[in-house]
Amino acid sequence: MPENRTDSPGTPPATLILAITACPTGIAHTYMAAEKLESAAGELGYDVRIETHGSVGVEGTFSSDEITRAEAIVVAADTQIDLSRFAGKRLISAKVADGIHHPQQLIAQALAAEPRAAGTPDAPAGPAAGKADFGGTLYRALMNGVSYMIPFVVVGGLLIAISLSLGGEATPQGLVIPEGSFWLTINQIGVIGFTLMVPILSGFIAYAIADRPGLAPGMICGWIATTGSFYNSESGAGFIGGIVTGFLVGFVALGIKKIPVHRFIRPIMPILVIPVLTTVIVGGAFVLALGRPISWVFESMTTFLTGLEGGSVVILGLILGAMVAFDMGGPINKTAFLFGGALIAAGNPAPMGMVAAAIAVPPLGMGLATLIRGRHFSKPEREAGIAALFMGFFGITEGAIPLAAAKPLQVIPANMIGGAVAGAIAALVGVTDSVPHGGPIVAVFGAVSGVPMYFVALITGAVVTALVAVLLLGISARRAGRREAPAEPAAPAAPAAGTAAEASVAG
Repeated sequence: MPENRTDSPGTPPATLILAITACPTGIAHTYMAAEKLESAAGELGYDVRIETHGSVGVEGTFSSDEITRAEAIVVAADTQIDLSRFAGKRLISAKVADGIHHPQQLIAQALAAEPRAAGTPDAPAGPAAGKADFGGTLYRALMNGVSYMIPFVVVGGLLIAISLSLGGEATPQGLVIPEGSFWLTINQIGVIGFTLMVPILSGFIAYAIADRPGLAPGMICGWIATTGSFYNSESGAGFIGGIVTGFLVGFVALGIKKIPVHRFIRPIMPILVIPVLTTVIVGGAFVLALGRPISWVFESMTTFLTGLEGGSVVILGLILGAMVAFDMGGPINKTAFLFGGALIAAGNPAPMGMVAAAIAVPPLGMGLATLIRGRHFSKPEREAGIAALFMGFFGITEGAIPLAAAKPLQVIPANMIGGAVAGAIAALVGVTDSVPHGGPIVAVFGAVSGVPMYFVALITGAVVTALVAVLLLGISARRAGRREAPAEPAAPAAPAAGTAAEASVAG
């Protein structure tokens, strides 16, 4: 977390900008956006305070005095942020990626925005403040659900992996933990984490849309989605059902909130009327009409993925690997991540194995490229490459973003090719990952099966990324050199024979 800029003693206070950053995982984008916004504010001559909503919680919480002094608020977040404390302030709400790539533009837009009226609903992330963006609302709500879901899957997956690796006994059916074993208890605790995954996803999708009145109905209906006995399904509707119930609850609760009621009834609306009505409406609709068709879709998808073999599974690995590496923590990356992570709870950890192998490829590959051909990179980029290697070990794809931002036409294709190669190899050899994360770190914790081939996939993908990046950067450098090379001066005309003879005589 960067330190915030402060004014020197004895100088008049500079214009104060407040900024909030948040991303679904709360690991990399949150702090990268904070650094970029702080740097941009410093270049523009503004004082700045940054409040980060990361995986460790909220850091740098604004004081009431700072909010009062602030001239403008910048919110660069892909998760739900409570904006009620900023009534009367100029505010711009945008995606966290905009905080990384366009920090000065966001600050300028915030200072030019109209003051926020009291009671204004929280605006979704979008290209500009005040613009209703339905697609942005859906994305923001989904990512909010994912951000709260991830810890449950990580804890559950790790406990299951550790219990199987330390307490499991090899049988013809695979690793089995004996009855009465301590490790069976650990395994069952891990299963609870997986069981809560979909209700949490559903609940916090609804919360992002309808605020607190949507939280309880979202979780209850998410539990209904995973409990197939409610609608005569063996497997339930899985994470697809959880996403559907989350959005339905959110918008139904939001619609009920907008119904005008008597002032005596208004206080009980958010704690009684809205949650009960929403739960009955959405829960009833899912049990009576939506559960069976959605569970059929989920079962069909799971069966199809489980039956993939040979070339088909390699194609899936190519697609997932390229998606993970394309925008390095952006919407496409998160789509592949959610797909792989959610299927872990459905009993199919193979897609997550493909995703996990590709997750670390961009930072490791680009870090390696800075070591192989340092002359293609500036000093700050070489330093970013060293940091990327470290972040890659811990499975943080965003470590490659500084290099991709500087040289997108060369770095992004290299990342995608390397990620696709890693995903395809992991798919071909049947690597699985029981934790929704990637990089070498998950193998260290025993969450990956086929560890040797997992590292083969990961290292091969990183090497391919590094070599392709070096090749593309070299081609670009040669083209730039030809464009910038000055035209060679014309050779002086050879002296005439007579003139040369005269010069010789004179010498």
